[in-house]
Amino acid sequence: MGILAAHNPSGNPEWDKKEVKKETKLLLQEIKNYTNLLYAERKQSVLLVLQGMDASGKDGLTRNLFEGISPTWVNAYSFKKPSDEELEHDYMWRIHQKTPKKGMITVFNRSYYEDILVPSVYGLVDQNKIDERYDQINQFEKYLEANGTRVVKCFLNLSYETQELKLNERINLPEKHWKHNDLDWETREKWGEFMSVYEGLFSKCNDIPWHFLPADKNWTKLYVAAKVLLKTLKEMNPQFPDLISNRFISPVKK
Repeated sequence: MGILAAHNPSGNPEWDKKEVKKETKLLLQEIKNYTNLLYAERKQSVLLVLQGMDASGKDGLTRNLFEGISPTWVNAYSFKKPSDEELEHDYMWRIHQKTPKKGMITVFNRSYYEDILVPSVYGLVDQNKIDERYDQINQFEKYLEANGTRVVKCFLNLSYETQELKLNERINLPEKHWKHNDLDWETREKWGEFMSVYEGLFSKCNDIPWHFLPADKNWTKLYVAAKVLLKTLKEMNPQFPDLISNRFISPVKK
């Protein structure tokens, strides 16, 4: 039995939707407050890595998680097929350029893990090189954390059945036509292969642990993601900096 078997894509069946959504609003407000502190402090940063199959809702989660937060505090990048220029460098070259500055939260909508997933499923890279990448990614994440960037890794756990429903919505609903891509259906045909590689990622790249978000429902996905991010921010404990200079403060008149 694989790691994913222990995680329900629909979340805890005992959760009450109304109560969860109410709690989520409170969590998001706290995230906003801590994001402000993080930006003001400018000593630490967060890299939020979102991995998941097509239609698992990575874009929507990013939008909802940081709704109402200043865009100067958060960046988001999506890593797709490497460009010709990127292919002329090592596979992590394009990644390191986008890691967060001090005080920032950066979201990776797909990430360096694609450089294991896609080559493994489609046989694009020699297996020995793939095996090396597991260790290289572990080292990279440890390097980021040693230099003040907390790495938060989330897998959007979408069921095979729900993915079909969501992909069909992109065909049947006019407002979602722009999301449709025939290649998503081709990728779906290799679901089993992708899940097998993901299982390897979860076990071999777990020095910094993975968090599994129940992605069949948007409200459960957002709730768990908010809890994970807020816990991380609280552990980081960012603080407003002290006043550096008082030369512009007027003297108190007696």
